[in-house]
Amino acid sequence: METINVLTIIVVLIALAVVFSSLVSVTQGYVYVVTMFGKYQRIFRPGLNFKIPFLEAIYKKISIQNRSVELEFQAVTVDQANVYFKSMLLYAVQNPEEETIKKVAFKFISDRDLMQALTRTIEGSIRSFVATKKQAEILGLRRDIVEFVKEQIDHSLEEWGYHLMDLQINDITFDKAIIESMSKVVASNNLKAAAENEGQALLITKTKAAEAEGNAIKISAEAEREAARLRGQGVALFRQEVAHGMSEAAEEMKRANLDTNVILFSMWTEAIKNFAEVGKGNIIFLDGSAEGMENTMRQIQAMVMKQGQSK
Repeated sequence: METINVLTIIVVLIALAVVFSSLVSVTQGYVYVVTMFGKYQRIFRPGLNFKIPFLEAIYKKISIQNRSVELEFQAVTVDQANVYFKSMLLYAVQNPEEETIKKVAFKFISDRDLMQALTRTIEGSIRSFVATKKQAEILGLRRDIVEFVKEQIDHSLEEWGYHLMDLQINDITFDKAIIESMSKVVASNNLKAAAENEGQALLITKTKAAEAEGNAIKISAEAEREAARLRGQGVALFRQEVAHGMSEAAEEMKRANLDTNVILFSMWTEAIKNFAEVGKGNIIFLDGSAEGMENTMRQIQAMVMKQGQSK
């Protein structure tokens, strides 16, 4: 009886072991490839799956999530400059369909072999592109390099069951000597640009100063011309008033039967007195002889007669 109970327990344990070994839980984001006697059988999708104990085996666990990897490359330009690239590659299984999963599972022995092939393919594409460009052009062709690589490797990745989602070139560097020479070129260009800007600023400053000086001279000339015009008008009015006063004085003296030469002589002496008082050291030469005075008196009389005729 005891022997029968032990056998029963053993059979139950074996049965439980078989049942549990046939249960396979697949994590979300993965698919399992199942083989039987080394030949592809089917795939297990996320959730609880059942496999035939001792016959079916889990060959490979494949992630259908996005995967990223950092890569470093070296290339040589057409003018023999070494260029170093650091890039980030984002890729994923093309789709969860059975045929795609079979490609992913059986194209490469391991993920390491896949990454080696992917790295060499991308590196070859970048090198072939850079080999046709000059060192000075590389920094400005970052986007062109990415587009070229995508076009080159898309077909290969599809054959492997993968899809390239994104390729970013994070850093492009050169040898130390090239970097130093590039820095010198940039520095010299900056100095040139600064000199040009300074020259333009100086030209603008001098132009504006010349314009301002010209405007000032123009304004000064206009003011001087206006002042001269006003002075001329003042002198003319003064002369008219003097002549008018002299004419009236001469008429009064005629009506009083007095010699008009008296008033002329008085004006002459008054003018000499005024010269002496307000001359402030200026020298004025006057002909004080009898003939000179007589000549001056005749000129004054002629001016008075002319003023009287104009009325």
